[in-house]
Amino acid sequence: MAFVQYLVFDGVPLPLPDSYEVQMDDVEADSGGETEAGTTQRDVVRLGVVSIPVSFSVSPKWLKMLTGFKQKEKIAVEYFDAETLEMKKTEMFIEGYKAVLVKDTSYKGLWKVSFTLKEF
Repeated sequence: MAFVQYLVFDGVPLPLPDSYEVQMDDVEADSGGETEAGTTQRDVVRLGVVSIPVSFSVSPKWLKMLTGFKQKEKIAVEYFDAETLEMKKTEMFIEGYKAVLVKDTSYKGLWKVSFTLKEF
């Protein structure tokens, strides 16, 4: 059985993630809020801005590659969209990058890498 490819960065297929979540948030203008009558007014600037919290258990080779992607200002990302069950393309950046040594091995360790991808 073949696994679903969840993430591709700049044409490089990434390993199977330990956790993967697709979140869609609306961006609202500052002019929204509660009116004097007590009703809520939303001034939505953008609908469905994607953010993807993800984590991987990786070898040192993948740790180095993921750290390299973190240094980039923007990444061409193909991600598995949980709404349509198809791959979608967009430009994203990495926020909250964290690398933790899980187990020291003779091959420079097993690493847990986690971050959030944010859509521009």
